[in-house]
Amino acid sequence: MSRRVALVTGSSRGIGLAAAVALAREGFAVAVNGPAADEELSRAAEAVRGEGGDVFAAPFDVTDLAAHDAILGRVEDALGPLTTLINNAGVGVMQRGDPLDVTEASFDRCLAVNTKAAYFLTQAFARRLLGRARDAELFHAVINVTSSNAVAVAEPRSEYCVSKAAAAMGSKAWAVRLGRENIAVYDVQPGLIATEMTAPVIAQYEERARAGLTLIPRIGQASEMGDIIAALAAGRLPYTTGQVISADAGMLVPRY
Repeated sequence: MSRRVALVTGSSRGIGLAAAVALAREGFAVAVNGPAADEELSRAAEAVRGEGGDVFAAPFDVTDLAAHDAILGRVEDALGPLTTLINNAGVGVMQRGDPLDVTEASFDRCLAVNTKAAYFLTQAFARRLLGRARDAELFHAVINVTSSNAVAVAEPRSEYCVSKAAAAMGSKAWAVRLGRENIAVYDVQPGLIATEMTAPVIAQYEERARAGLTLIPRIGQASEMGDIIAALAAGRLPYTTGQVISADAGMLVPRY
């Protein structure tokens, strides 16, 4: 019997792990991913398994483009045909600071992980789906996790912003190409979310949220992002594709 199968990149912690857990609750079989077969990835797999979902640990470096198709094949051998790709893996800047001081290494790292890897993993995923017959009753989707910084500049992290803006355009490009194939593409843009990546600065943003930076006066939780991603993956926004989901508590709503 056909079932929904998702690969979630960067799911050993943070938003990716929350998405993997939420997908398991929705009845998905889930492949969790991190850069290495370490204890963190093992704990993530156990968390998904704890929700009753079939799980497969798929450690790989998302920037290794030549390995993408083989990895997708391993996931399908373990769990069945993929229906869903969640491009969540991401990195921040190597050092916050003045754009005048941004290094080529930090710029290239952000683009390689946040933009290029997601684009080409989507390509490999789409080619695989289009190369076979698919169950028309199953919803197929790509969900990219970018950032509010795809729209709003954070000066101390300018190269990160550039990479997320490019990734957001990638979402639109794939939505255009894959719509006629009945594969939906979404761009989830989290705002101020408490994760391991934001831990060093989240306290100051929490204070700014309470002061009115966000319309809902608090920071968000990874579990809330996971619920949004799972709802999209389950097809609960029918007859949609190409949408940006601004999961930012209204932070970017224009106002006087």
